[in-house]
Amino acid sequence: MDAIVAVYSDWGIGADGTQPVVLKADRKHFVELTRGRTVIVGRRTLADFPGGRPLKGRRNIVLTRQSTVIDGAEIAHSPEQARSLCADDAMVLGGQSVFRDMMPYIDRVFVTKINCCPQSDSYFENLDASADWRIASQSEALREGDIEYSFVCYERIKPVSYTHLRAHETV
Repeated sequence: MDAIVAVYSDWGIGADGTQPVVLKADRKHFVELTRGRTVIVGRRTLADFPGGRPLKGRRNIVLTRQSTVIDGAEIAHSPEQARSLCADDAMVLGGQSVFRDMMPYIDRVFVTKINCCPQSDSYFENLDASADWRIASQSEALREGDIEYSFVCYERIKPVSYTHLRAHETV
């Protein structure tokens, strides 16, 4: 399973339910990597999408504790249920709690590193500081206006054993 996220210099991902800095190139990258895939997203992150609606051209799974119906999306009430609804090629889109809860299932993360530090109230795990992740590929430094950014793909050093996770959870 993959994840995609845009992070700021402090690994912040947003404030007040939205991204303070948005880059056209990042949006294009996001569309290219998610189109045609199953995506897993939290209810609050979904509310920040255009019109607050599920993304077109993708199978949308909304991970939420609430009992709700969302046209164009399937609802999952736990990370395990979200995982059981999709194939390994799903992509996790966030927000913070969804990334945290789905992280045991994620083997690859596509990160747009935005070289600025706006005020954030939600964060992604700092993969550079983790012994479990390595950089698999990285673009050169790019620029949009006065903001420098790069696309970085991280891979988990030792892929997660889903069987082991399930066995551990039942103990």
